[in-house]
Amino acid sequence: MASPSDLRYTDSHEWVRDNHDGTFTVGIPEHAQEALGELVYVELPQPGRALGRGEACAVVESTKAASDVYAPVAGTVIATNAALADAPQSVNAAPYGDGWLFTLKPADAGALSALLAADAYDAGPGA
Repeated sequence: MASPSDLRYTDSHEWVRDNHDGTFTVGIPEHAQEALGELVYVELPQPGRALGRGEACAVVESTKAASDVYAPVAGTVIATNAALADAPQSVNAAPYGDGWLFTLKPADAGALSALLAADAYDAGPGA
């Protein structure tokens, strides 16, 4: 499976989309959601929460296991995907679409360049 090339990725299996408005959207890649199995619960960070890069900030729980989601960059949460409270399986069905987790305003807009490109993710942690 090839990861979308317009996104950036972390070693801990998060994807980041530059919304080109000073915000980033965060989710988990197809590789991670497939490893977890069908999601039954998602706990998201509260809007307004300041996150440090690498900080555990959300939890995704499946029938197999629970897993932390880490902030890919430092920033402040500005929105969460409230629809996941009633439909956590959206992460499985559309991990790069309706299954997004949260949006943040990064502390440093240039932080995105430090994350993995799709080909590097697919060859490494996403393999």
